[in-house]
Amino acid sequence: MGRSEEQVLFSEQFEGELDGDWRWIRENPGRWRIRDGGLEIVVEPGVAGTVRNALVRPAPDRSSGVYAIEVTVFNHRAPTQQYEQAGITWYQDGEPVFKEVKELVDGAILIIPGSKPMPTQSVRLRLVVDSESWEAQYRGEGESEFSTAATGELPAAANEEVSIQCYNGPPDAEHWIRFEDFRILRV
Repeated sequence: MGRSEEQVLFSEQFEGELDGDWRWIRENPGRWRIRDGGLEIVVEPGVAGTVRNALVRPAPDRSSGVYAIEVTVFNHRAPTQQYEQAGITWYQDGEPVFKEVKELVDGAILIIPGSKPMPTQSVRLRLVVDSESWEAQYRGEGESEFSTAATGELPAAANEEVSIQCYNGPPDAEHWIRFEDFRILRV
């Protein structure tokens, strides 16, 4: 579908205070900041179930249409830790069930799922969902169109939320990730 047919349902430009529908999972206040129209978070050690500073909000009701969740992810420093990652995570009943991330795997920076190479410092992630499935899309710096990394099933569940988060950071270095222009669209 063309962009002219999309309707922005929610937009967070990260200026001033966060929208009231956001909530933190395991907030670590000294390790996130809003600066110059972006949310910056330190990639801390941990995994999906122990992630710090995951910013979560209610997901759109997938039973009523097709939606896209988008955010730009920018690495201030190249990832160095195996599985160091940042992106979008889908939650059902408080548990992470799916992610679309920019991740360091065996020395290569990839879009996961799909293991698509992502050589640029910044990437626009786009997770498209409907009542039964997901499609992970991405667009690197300088690209005008989204590419599909992978598709799959996403059975409906109660209490669905979407987050922006990063984890598996190095224990001995401070790597900041910048998130910009978060949007939820009806497509």
